[in-house]
Amino acid sequence: MRRREFIGGLSEQAAKRLGVLPQIINVPRPEFLEEAFRAAVGSGAQALNVLASAFFNAHRERLAELAMVHHLPAMYETGEYVRAGGLMAYGPNLADMFRRAASYVDRVLKGATAGDLPVEQPTRFEFLINLKTARALNLTIPPTLLARADEVIE
Repeated sequence: MRRREFIGGLSEQAAKRLGVLPQIINVPRPEFLEEAFRAAVGSGAQALNVLASAFFNAHRERLAELAMVHHLPAMYETGEYVRAGGLMAYGPNLADMFRRAASYVDRVLKGATAGDLPVEQPTRFEFLINLKTARALNLTIPPTLLARADEVIE
């Protein structure tokens, strides 16, 4: 069975520098999401870092809902989670990545071998904040952080 990481994402070294104890909770199927949140809260989690995955993306509304129910601020990798009610996200701009992928398709259709094309890293990142969610969690987002956001959802 593939491991689906629910909480984590910080390297051990970075976590130590920040004084954070990352916890990884496996979620094998959607029906275990509620149990995962209860386990996180029960172990003293104060926030979540939900890692990018197709599994979590398919359940982003439920993840945002459970984070709210359990009063846990959550950080996600894509803006879709924030638009679904999550607190904040920082990660690659998916629309830009899809546009850039079109150039790969173009090159392959013109005869390039896919394996010969370079692997590219994302070049555009976005930071989103959902103020409605912040208010519901009784959090105050500093104006300096709001000023850095690419999108603020009221």
